[in-house]
Amino acid sequence: MAAPQVISLGCRLNAFEAELIREQGAGLENTVIINSCAVTAEAERQTRQTIRRTRRDNPDARLIVTGCAAQLDPESFGAMPEVDKVLGNREKLDTTAFLKDNKTQSIVVTDIMQATETAAHLIHGFDGRARAFVEIQQGCDHRCTFCIIPFARGPNRSVGLGRIVEQVRTLADRGFREVVLTGVDICSFGASLPGKPKLGDLVRRLLAAVPALPRLRLSSLDPAAIDDSLFDVLASEPRLMPHLHLSVQALDDVILKRMKRRHLYADVERAVARARAARPDVVFGADLIAGFPTETDAQFENTLSGVAALGITHLHVFPYSERPGTPAARMPAVPVAERKSRAHYLRDAGRRALARFMADQVGDTATVLIERDGQGLSEHYAPVHITADTVPGEIVRVALTGTAGSHLVGAPFS
Repeated sequence: MAAPQVISLGCRLNAFEAELIREQGAGLENTVIINSCAVTAEAERQTRQTIRRTRRDNPDARLIVTGCAAQLDPESFGAMPEVDKVLGNREKLDTTAFLKDNKTQSIVVTDIMQATETAAHLIHGFDGRARAFVEIQQGCDHRCTFCIIPFARGPNRSVGLGRIVEQVRTLADRGFREVVLTGVDICSFGASLPGKPKLGDLVRRLLAAVPALPRLRLSSLDPAAIDDSLFDVLASEPRLMPHLHLSVQALDDVILKRMKRRHLYADVERAVARARAARPDVVFGADLIAGFPTETDAQFENTLSGVAALGITHLHVFPYSERPGTPAARMPAVPVAERKSRAHYLRDAGRRALARFMADQVGDTATVLIERDGQGLSEHYAPVHITADTVPGEIVRVALTGTAGSHLVGAPFS
């Protein structure tokens, strides 16, 4: 039977859930499902834009909207003339919910706070992707002042170790060579499980249980909550990729406190130093918000200079975006033009840092997971173009011979 078309916006957890929806939705013919994002106001705007474009491209299809934006504001999405049905984050994991005739499922925003389920089904592939994403936990118990996602995803709860091993083994048996462990707050993995295993415990047990998996990667890590066992496995397990992406958001202590983050600059500095001591070739990425309310020029400069001091290579930068219902939305705002300007400076710093890192890599070797058309990512998450025919999904060992624009150039070893 035909599977529905699923358009997934936003995070890797959404991408994982999109595959669940696609696999479970066999029989939903002539149906398009938009798995929405609400991490910023811009993300919600893009969701509405996607809905309108999708309706224009599919005038006769049944159009269903689900995901975080739908969970938070089902009435407004249900009021859009392009939309046939709205489902929340709990309902989208229930196949039968897609078949009901009512336009707006009975979604109460606070209901998600009582959620207990995580993904109950195994997925067997990823549409058009060389890497697979696997959910290990859902939700978040923290309340950063800028973030609405805990109200869309509910409290922290973890997938069982056995289920994760089974899911990763299934994907490895299907030929996936790299898996990314994902969730809303993966450093909180295990808190809801018997024995309260840590993220590092999961990584060690998973790699031991699935020896056929060559590469394991982690999504965003909270620098305040990286456990000792994760540093240990980083040092001892080469199949854990030497690239850690940190949910930093800022590198000025006053702004971090106003964000209600659990770390200060010194905590990030210690986490980076411990990781480098464990794995000297490790590289770092970071999420950063530019122009958070009350941020002064001097505080922004602390973040900008901190990126250089810490040697962060991969930057994911957002201009601050107000989310109604969050404490930060009531704080004195930085002008929008200034937010965009600061984001530009941070992104430029990130481009220069990545360019320096890639230049330093020339003359070394790398293993590259091919994603498409002779292009892929090295173990350090650097983009590499291969000067030979390749097959998506394979891992190729290359000599790094140079750089070209925003990527490295690699020649395969014969």
